Amino acid sequence: MKNFSSFLILLLLACTFQANAQEKLIDRVVATVGSGIILQSDVDMQYSQYLANGGTPSDDFKCTALQQLILSKILAQQAEIDSIEVSESEIDDELNGRIREMTYRAKGKERLEAFLKRSLLQYKEEMRPTVTEQMKAKKFQNTIVSKVSVTPQEVKKYFEGLDQDSLPAFNTEVEIGEIVIYPELTKEEKNVFREKAEGYRKQIMDGTDFGTVARFYSEDPGSAVQGGELGFAPRENYVKEFSAMAFRLKEGEISPVFETEYGFHFLQVLERRGEEVNARHILVTTKPTTASMDRIKGKIDSIYTNVKDGKLPFSTAATRYSDNKETKFNGGMVVNQQSASRSTLIPVDMLEKEVFLAIDTLKEGQISKPFPFQDPRTGKSGYKFTYLKTRIPPHKASLEQDFAKIQEAAQEDKTRRALSEWFEKKTKNTFVHVNSEFATCEELQMWNTPANENLASSKED
Repeated sequence: MKNFSSFLILLLLACTFQANAQEKLIDRVVATVGSGIILQSDVDMQYSQYLANGGTPSDDFKCTALQQLILSKILAQQAEIDSIEVSESEIDDELNGRIREMTYRAKGKERLEAFLKRSLLQYKEEMRPTVTEQMKAKKFQNTIVSKVSVTPQEVKKYFEGLDQDSLPAFNTEVEIGEIVIYPELTKEEKNVFREKAEGYRKQIMDGTDFGTVARFYSEDPGSAVQGGELGFAPRENYVKEFSAMAFRLKEGEISPVFETEYGFHFLQVLERRGEEVNARHILVTTKPTTASMDRIKGKIDSIYTNVKDGKLPFSTAATRYSDNKETKFNGGMVVNQQSASRSTLIPVDMLEKEVFLAIDTLKEGQISKPFPFQDPRTGKSGYKFTYLKTRIPPHKASLEQDFAKIQEAAQEDKTRRALSEWFEKKTKNTFVHVNSEFATCEELQMWNTPANENLASSKED
C-alpha cells in the first residue's frame, strides 16, 4: 500500500507519543479504526509533544501524526485479541521516562507545566490509557518482527540489488579497546559527601519538604526534576544497597544515609504495591579528589608499562584491571552502541574528542599513553589508555568490509516488508474512516479506498 514504508520505519523505532484528554476537552472524532476512535485531542497532544521536542509548527505533521495513530490503533486492537498485556510497573516506567525527557527538554518542571497548561501529575494520568495502548501495540509488533532474520545469501542479494553507482561512502572507522581506572576515595575523603547528604536529610527531618530539597540539591538528574520520585519498580531495578533499603522501610519512612556505587543517598518510600515500590531519593555523588586521581595515575602508568613492554597482553590486562564493566570481559573492546549487531567498528566522528586525539597518530596494534577523562554519560572521572586494533580508511560500501552494516540494512528492509504485508492483510478487513478535514493529507489517501467504503456500507447494514 502507498506510503506504508516511511511510517513503518517510525513504528519500528518506537510507538509515538500521544495523550488522552477526552474527559477534559470538548472533543470530536477525527478517525474511526475498527471498534475504536481517534480524537482531535489525541492528534493535538502528539503535536504538542512534537513542538516540545523542538519541532517547527507544521500542519503536515498533523497528517503524519494521525497516520501513526491509525497504524498504532490497528496493532493495539490485535494485541487485545491476542491477550497481550503490559504490567503497571512497565507503564509507570514508560510514563516516568517520557516525563523526565520532556522536563529535560523544557529546562524545568515549571516551564513544561506552563507549556502543557496542566500539572505533570494531571498530564501523566491523562497519558496513561494511551501509553498503555501504545505499549501493547509495540509488544504485538514485536511478535510480528521477532522471527525475521536474514541469511548471508539474502544479505548478498540485497546488496547486489542496490544501485551500485549510488552506494554510500563510509568515513574512517576504527576498532578500539580501552583500560579504565576510576579513583577510590578514602573514608576521610568520602565523609565530605556523606556529611553533605546528612545535612539535606536533617533539613527534611526538621520539616522542609522532601520534594523541594530533591529538586534543588539532588544530583540524580533523572529524578531531581520529579522531586526525587522514581516511580514503581521491582527490587531488581536497583543496585543491591538501594533495593535492600527501599524494601525494608514502611510507607512514609525516611531511610538513614547509605552508600552505593553512585554516591550517598537517603530515600523515602511513598507506596508499596506487591513486589514493587515507589520511592523518592536524594543523591550526593562522590567526586574524585586530587590525591585520589594521583593514586590511580600511578596505578594506570604501571599497567600501561607492562602492556607496552609486552609483559601482559592488552586483553588480559583489561579483564584483570579495567573498571569499565561494559568492556573488561570483552577484552577491553568498545562496542558501537548505535549498531544493532553490536559491532566493534566505530566511525571516528562518533568518538569522544580525547579518545580521537589519543588514537589519531597510532598505528594498528599500538596503545596510547594514559590520559584523564570524564564519562559523558555518568560524569565519573578517571584515567584510561586506548588500544587501536583496526583502522579502516574512508571507502565506498562493500560486502567484504561492511557486511555487518549491510546485514543491518537488509534486516531492516525485510522487517519493514513483513510489517507492510501484515498491515496490507489486516487493513482489508479493518474499517477505517478519516474525517474530511484530513482529506488533503497525501499519506491518508490510502484509507479512501473502495475496500474501506465497502466495509463502511457493511457496517451500516
